[in-house]
Amino acid sequence: MIQASMLTKKFVRIQKKGKKEEFYAVDHVDFCAHDGEILGVLGPNGAGKTTLLRMLGSLMAPTEGEVFITNEEGERITDKEILKHHIGYLSENTKLYGRFSVRELLGLFAELYGYEKDKVEERIEQVSDLLKMQDFIDNRIDKLSTGQKQRTSIARCLIHDPEIYIFDEPTLGLDIISSKAIIDFMRQERERGKTVLYSTHYMEEAEFLCDRIIMIDKGEIIAEGTPENLKQATGTTNLRDTFFAYMKGGDENEL
Repeated sequence: MIQASMLTKKFVRIQKKGKKEEFYAVDHVDFCAHDGEILGVLGPNGAGKTTLLRMLGSLMAPTEGEVFITNEEGERITDKEILKHHIGYLSENTKLYGRFSVRELLGLFAELYGYEKDKVEERIEQVSDLLKMQDFIDNRIDKLSTGQKQRTSIARCLIHDPEIYIFDEPTLGLDIISSKAIIDFMRQERERGKTVLYSTHYMEEAEFLCDRIIMIDKGEIIAEGTPENLKQATGTTNLRDTFFAYMKGGDENEL
């Protein structure tokens, strides 16, 4: 399980004439994501989604509050090296080594995560099968399509078989085949009891995929629940309309 408790991130921005202004990118957020659950994080641009996910993934220190991650026995994990093995994090601007083949990259990361050399190839084949990468596993990364690069990025995140996945816009700009491979992967990992948190602008995708959703705007959670419960509470028939009902007239162009 992963839990946010009063999680807060404050930044300072420079206004006109050099005046400094503090603002909350994430403002005292509380929620938890459980084993075997896909939790969607929805919100307009600038809502604080990426900052929230970076704190959950231990890539950014909060100004206030804490992130609690527990193991299979329900014990909190505090050791940073152990935490790395429990989390697979995909950012929206992940960089890859273009001169490597996909197989070489995955082999490098498998060894970094402690796989013995005689087990590395077996793990690479497992990941390749899971994400349907057989057709390009031996191609150079700088020759891949956008969708193939995204699948490679996700493969890098799951090579060590983490318990928690944190994905920031994993299907953004992808073709339908690559998107389906990634969506199928998230559903398969949920069935294996893994926890998946992911942000998306695709409301239809979130409605189809997520067990629960948190909607965030201006750093605050404005709604939380299953897609059906959120639609019922607002009297809407689709998640896009539900979001704007909670936003109370927000600009559709922001999504």
